[in-house]
Amino acid sequence: MKAIAARRHHRQAPVVLLVLALLVMGGVYAAFATTSADATVVTQSDDDVEAGRKLFAANCASCHGLNAEGRQNAPSLVGVGAASVYFQVSTGRMPMQADAPQAEAKPPQFGEEATRQLAAYVASLGAGPAIPTEDQVDPAKGDPASGMALFRTNCSMCHAASGAGGALTQGKYAPSVLNTDPAAIYTAMATGPQSMPVFNDMTLTPEEKRDIIAFIDAQKEGAPGGLDLGQIGPVGEGMWAFIVGMGLLIACAVWIGAKSS
Repeated sequence: MKAIAARRHHRQAPVVLLVLALLVMGGVYAAFATTSADATVVTQSDDDVEAGRKLFAANCASCHGLNAEGRQNAPSLVGVGAASVYFQVSTGRMPMQADAPQAEAKPPQFGEEATRQLAAYVASLGAGPAIPTEDQVDPAKGDPASGMALFRTNCSMCHAASGAGGALTQGKYAPSVLNTDPAAIYTAMATGPQSMPVFNDMTLTPEEKRDIIAFIDAQKEGAPGGLDLGQIGPVGEGMWAFIVGMGLLIACAVWIGAKSS
């Protein structure tokens, strides 16, 4: 018993206990993370996968490789999932027209069916986030008030409080989300394209993602007070107050001075 007590009070004991605690916590996290981090395998029809493979070989393989293994200037697509392909292709970001700090949204080059076939092929290469269902992206089933709190906590620092977008570093920017398709918003949150972080189901549940979509959809109704001033918040409002408000005050002061003289 004395020997055990002596070891317990050894100066290295706290270090050993800390290492053991970290190992236990890491093992517990890994066990739960693998089951709830959006690594989803969705059964795709063989026809869709084959059609997607042909589309990929004709339009994407020159950059991403014949087997989507990636090349010097294009990442591997193995394991990115159908959601990533859906976001990039449905918003026209892929295929890219030119090398740039980030891929810009433009009119899509593929229709809905072809986009889903490409997504089915990439999904067949490895598990990843799936394309959401219509129910998951229906704004009418979300809570805009909850979505507002979630958006301002997780998204507003880049996309601005109203979702109008904003500048980032090194020529990058957070685009406006006000006119973005709900499915594209959901897949962006699930996959974290470009500079955006990944909001998997452990960070934001599917219901919370739908609430955010409901909040963004509510912003399309326009500003309740009249002019939205670009929906960029205090910056636009302050500029309006300074230029118009101060301008009127100066004009009044000049007019009063001229009348009194």
